[in-house]
Amino acid sequence: MTKTELWQWDAVDLAKAIRLRKISSREATESCLARLDAVNPKLNAVTFQIREQALHDANAADAAVKAGEALGPLHGVPVSTKENIDQKDLPTPNGVVAYKDVIAPADAPVAANWRRAGAVFIGRTNCPAYSLRWETDNALRGRTYNPWSKRRTPGGSSGGAGAAVAAGIGPISHGNDYGGSIRYPAYCCGVAGIRPTMGRVPAFNPTALAERPPTIAMFAVQGPLARRVRDVRLGLHAMSGRDPRDPWWVPAHHHGRSPQRPIKVGLITGAPGLYTHAAVADSVRKAGAALGNAGYVVEEVTPPSIVDARELWLALVAADIRGMLWETIEANADPLAVKAVKLWRDALPAIGIGEYIKGFAQISKHRREWSLFLEQYPVLVGPNSGDLPFEFGFDTTDMERTRHVLEAQALMVVVNLLGFPAAAVPVGTTQVEGAPKGLPLGVQVITGRYREDLALDAAEVIEAQHGLDTPIDPVW
Repeated sequence: MTKTELWQWDAVDLAKAIRLRKISSREATESCLARLDAVNPKLNAVTFQIREQALHDANAADAAVKAGEALGPLHGVPVSTKENIDQKDLPTPNGVVAYKDVIAPADAPVAANWRRAGAVFIGRTNCPAYSLRWETDNALRGRTYNPWSKRRTPGGSSGGAGAAVAAGIGPISHGNDYGGSIRYPAYCCGVAGIRPTMGRVPAFNPTALAERPPTIAMFAVQGPLARRVRDVRLGLHAMSGRDPRDPWWVPAHHHGRSPQRPIKVGLITGAPGLYTHAAVADSVRKAGAALGNAGYVVEEVTPPSIVDARELWLALVAADIRGMLWETIEANADPLAVKAVKLWRDALPAIGIGEYIKGFAQISKHRREWSLFLEQYPVLVGPNSGDLPFEFGFDTTDMERTRHVLEAQALMVVVNLLGFPAAAVPVGTTQVEGAPKGLPLGVQVITGRYREDLALDAAEVIEAQHGLDTPIDPVW
């Protein structure tokens, strides 16, 4: 590739070329900023640019190379971060007008770790109010569009990140995942991403005025989105370093013991309580065939109860929203966000403190059942969402529509309850009206705790046969 096409390069290639002085970080950064100027007006993926600081940091990165200094794995590589984590001296609005002037006094652990790894921050990406929707729209920054279709959601809550990397605005972007907020945007935008194991990546916001609700502390994680699985791996390793501000961080190795081979893969093409569109089920089988061709032993399986685990996630999350967040959301979020959160909050009746405590106790039961299942099948492949990427308005319609969405997203939220890692990877496209290049399809690869390596290994095999040719230009 020529230097004028550096925005198309993968992070792995950029980091290597910068380290070997074949290109400069300045050139890579200018290329990604030029791409931002070209496509972001259509997408509204990057909602806060860091242009001058990015160029300054790129120059410093090049000077470090010339001086023979020690270089981190992301040295000189342009990246972006989501507007719900703190980045020193920048706003952390989290999609809320009332927080537009909240300025971070210090970096969150993810930003600090990527900075130490040498990354160059070029912008901040969009999210819904309080990052509590599978859509990306808010009153402060506006709607983010999917480069594959102007009628379809880019996903949420890391929709800005997904749209940005799919369109070539930097090779890696940060996201977080409480109920699919990395994997769903990756699915909708035709890119890769990973929801790591709880404790793998440290999390903390210096601007936070209170501790996080229990379910956010237990179910939400930080992770990367990228166009290629190898960049996801690079971004994950770089953001996983210790930070003493997160007491839940775990010093786990990135490579575990080799499982018995050939590795058995369980395909989840459908299950009670999980809506699965025919095209999505077909993509799961295609992913399974790719793994079978690579020497994995693949069979369709029926997992432990998805219905019970999904209902437990919903009940506990809804209880935390009612008890700790609702007054703040209702007072500060935009009307559509309030309606969307209220609809799925009300999908289950309120529970009392006794049921809440018993619910937390039941988490261990579900994690035990699924851990035993993973003893038989160390790798599981199933839908991210069981439906095609939704058209705008899907989460603000009515309760009937909301219940369908919750059935489609069931396996995503179950993974959050379980605390397992899951890698999202594209599996081709399907033809629908309003998407001239097709609409992305994809799967998630689920593995046991701290076995992100197994998930990413399998995802790379699937990507090799069914990955998408991104970045793409917006199709309108």
